[in-house]
Amino acid sequence: MGKKVGEFNAYREKMNERILGLDNKVIKRIYNIDTNAYMEGTLPVRTKEMLGLVASMVLRCDDCVRYHLIKCYEQKLSREEMSEIFAIATLVGGTIVIPHLRRAVEFWDELSENEPVV
Repeated sequence: MGKKVGEFNAYREKMNERILGLDNKVIKRIYNIDTNAYMEGTLPVRTKEMLGLVASMVLRCDDCVRYHLIKCYEQKLSREEMSEIFAIATLVGGTIVIPHLRRAVEFWDELSENEPVV
């Protein structure tokens, strides 16, 4: 795993523990809804992660983009599929998404560097 991916995962895990440790019912319910929304359902997990990635890019949330890139990688999306997802996100979001596209491609490259993407 590359440096950026490792740092992102470590920080996310640390802060999620901290936040959930606040024992706030509303925050815990929001986390639960998020977890349940991305479970297998009528739409497969793979499709939900692609939708999440596009939405995150359009909303310009780099942390969310990284999270969904990791999930798309776990779902074994190909470079070609990722290229189309990036294209749709940029089309929908407009040129303001381009800086996020750059970071997304860089992060995807690091994710897929050590293992071939199917």
